[in-house]
Order: sequence, then C-alpha cells, then structure tokens
Amino acid sequence: MRRIYFDHNSTTPLDSRALEAMTPYLLEFYGNASSVHSVGQSARAGLEKSREQIAMLLNCRPDELYFTSGATESDNTVVKGVADALAHKGKHIVTSRIEHHAVLEPCEYLSRHGYDITYLSVDRRGYVDPEELRGAIRDDTILVSIMQANNEVGTIQDIKKLCQIAHDKGVLFHSDSVQALGKIPVDIKDLGVDFLSGSAHKFYGPKGCGFLFAKTGARFTPFAHGGAHERNKRAGTENVAGVVGMAKALELAVTELGKNQTHISTLAKQLFDGLLQSVPDSHFQGDPDHRIVNTLFFTFPGAEGEATILSMDMKGIAVSSGSACTSGAVEPSHVLLAMGVRPEEAQTAVRFSLGKGNTKEDIEYTLEVLPPIIERLRMMSPIYAQSKTA
Repeated sequence: MRRIYFDHNSTTPLDSRALEAMTPYLLEFYGNASSVHSVGQSARAGLEKSREQIAMLLNCRPDELYFTSGATESDNTVVKGVADALAHKGKHIVTSRIEHHAVLEPCEYLSRHGYDITYLSVDRRGYVDPEELRGAIRDDTILVSIMQANNEVGTIQDIKKLCQIAHDKGVLFHSDSVQALGKIPVDIKDLGVDFLSGSAHKFYGPKGCGFLFAKTGARFTPFAHGGAHERNKRAGTENVAGVVGMAKALELAVTELGKNQTHISTLAKQLFDGLLQSVPDSHFQGDPDHRIVNTLFFTFPGAEGEATILSMDMKGIAVSSGSACTSGAVEPSHVLLAMGVRPEEAQTAVRFSLGKGNTKEDIEYTLEVLPPIIERLRMMSPIYAQSKTA
C-alpha cells in the first residue's frame, strides 16, 4: 500500500543531511560536554558551534540561546519561570485561547496557585485583537504569551505589533514559534520578543531537542535544577548530537525556505481547490490567504473527524484532527471553538499539514480517496441526513 504523510505539523521526518551531521557526535565525539578532558571538549566545541549557528540564523546572540528537550519544556520554563521570578511584581499573565497546551496547561497550573490568567479571544480566522491585548494588560501583568503561527489552522499573528503593545506597558513577551520556524522567516531581533520557543522535530531535525531564546536581562527561574549546564539555566547533560542535528536542520530550512514553500504552496492550493470542489459542504477553517502555507484545516459536517482519519489511514494517508499532543481526546478542537465553530462541526475537523517531500501524485490520490469516505460517513449519520432534507 502506498503511504502518504500529511501530518508534518505533528512531526517531520529527519533530514538525512541532519542525520549525517549528528553521526560523528554519536560515534566519535560522544563525550559529556561538561567534562574537561579532550573527549568532552570535542563535544563542547560542537555544542557551541551549533549555538553560534542557530543564533546567526535567528538573529540573536549565542548566549541568549538555551538548549532544551523541546518546545514543551521551553514554554513551561518561560511561563512558570517568569511567574516565579517576577511574583513580587505581580501575578497576572495574558495569553490567547488558541495557544498550544504547552502554554495553556502551565497557565492553568498557575491559576490554581494564586495567579490570574486572562485568555484573549480570537476572531473567526484565528487572530488576536491587538486592542483587546492592550486593554487586558494591567499594572500587575508580568508576561504576555502569544504563539506566532497556530499549529491547527496556521494563522500567523502580528507578533511584532503585539510585542510592542506589551513593551509599551513594561511587560515581557513570549512567543511559541514552533510552527513558524522553517515555514516563514523568523528574525528574533526584528520581532522584539523577550522569549521564543522552538523544537527541532518540526523543521526536519531530531525529536527530543529544542531551544529557548531568552533576551539578555529577561528574568526567569530555571525549570530544572541539578547542575550548572546552560549557564545555570537548564540543568542536565546536553544532547550534543541532537543540538548539532537541530542546527543543521535549521540551516537547511532557512536556506531552502523559498524553494520548499513554493513547492508546498502549489500542492496546498491544489488540495484546497480540490477539496472544495469534490467534497460538498466542506468548510475551510482559518485565513485562506495569510497562514503558514502547508496547513489546511477543514471541517466536513456529518463525518466524524476520528472516523475520517482512521478511514484515510486504511487507505495509506496520514492526517490528523489537530494537535498531536491531544490526539485520542474526544473533545473538539479548542482552537476551532475559540474561533466560533459549533462543537458538533468542530468534531468533524481534519488537518492536512504538507511537507517538502509531498508530491502532486499524493494530492491526486487523496482527492480520489477522500470524497467517497466522507460520503459513506455522512450516510451513516442520521442527524446530517435529516439536516439536509429538512
């Protein structure tokens, strides 16, 4: 059976060139980067060279980058770390209703420990209203956290503008940029953010490796304790091979951005047009014109989303219903609900997230397979059938 992968927002395959860069640090330069002997210092050299490379690609200082196990750790470090470090100033945090759970759940945790969280609404396309943010910031606000690109609908926020609003009121700003990296240009200095999170496996790097950008002078309490690693900000032996692979993957993502996005954009348009034409009563969710181009989130009323996904998997096509971190959950997408989609329709959502390895033939096969699946599932839904004959 042919296999087609349309779930790149969940994870991407490791680029063979990143694996090639990692291999010496798995087999030859395997030392602990904190060791003073030559074996350890060879590993340290690779670690610091990668830090400089990532800093150059993102336009920040090397000493503003801290390596983590991924963006979930980075997000938790910022939300909880700023809350602890600045508790004397205030206990109010502002975020949005469509953030990844790696931001939402730390906020919920803090709300159970005396902190006040304001959740900004979004419009029908998934945008935060800058004026709502301005009005939400109070004298005791210590952090604003807004993601750069949404993992489900792909909406790209105006982070530079939102960050300036926070800074105008003396408040730190964090952005989860997991889905933006490798898909749009990300210039940290231009954005002006105080914190930014990234994860290697979203841009064809290895799993279990990410980074946190923390602007010089931006205070946060370390999330992990137990050693002086990462300049006393993240205890634990560094994943040197992973960091080297992440740096190489980011270099490739940045240098090949134009070529990859042109290719993916062409395929996404073919899929977008084809779904609207071949599947009656199909609804695109988000902004069709301003989003990360690889992401298409559709609802197919009358066809339960999980049933659609399993049916497509049986045909060799891998898609998802949204965030991989919440797959298996029966609740509808919190992103779609925040955008005003009715719960019963949100339950029919299917996300297609394309990658650089996808082909025109992949799209053609999907457009051949999906319409009869949706038709079959709708025939099994008496509620949908009644709504169309009423």
